[in-house]
Amino acid sequence: MRSTDPSRFLFLLLWADAASAAASGALQVVAAPSLARWFGLPPALVLASGGVLLAVAAFAAWLARSPRRGGVLTLVGLNAAWVLGCLELLLSGGALTALGTGWLVLQAVAVGVLAELEWLALRRVGRTAFA
Repeated sequence: MRSTDPSRFLFLLLWADAASAAASGALQVVAAPSLARWFGLPPALVLASGGVLLAVAAFAAWLARSPRRGGVLTLVGLNAAWVLGCLELLLSGGALTALGTGWLVLQAVAVGVLAELEWLALRRVGRTAFA
């Protein structure tokens, strides 16, 4: 496969999504109380969102090994929902610290970029490339 092959690009994006969600999720699960203090967020929210990220990471890794059009569309939708959740927290006027604001902005941008790139790669791959 050439490096410009759309299916290879999608494969790499799915693994990047899995790796980034796993890293963020593991961090949030392991360090929820400290992160909650630093971010100005409830500890239960940091812990629960970390668990969600770990589940998304497992789903993205499964898709990278066995891509399905509907699964990739679902992942794009989950990523879009994550971006909206980050924006909701940013705009809700809570007690976010500067670090918490930065964390949410970083997640919203990174996940939004991944979702957009996955969507574009999915369109380039086309319907025939999937089982």
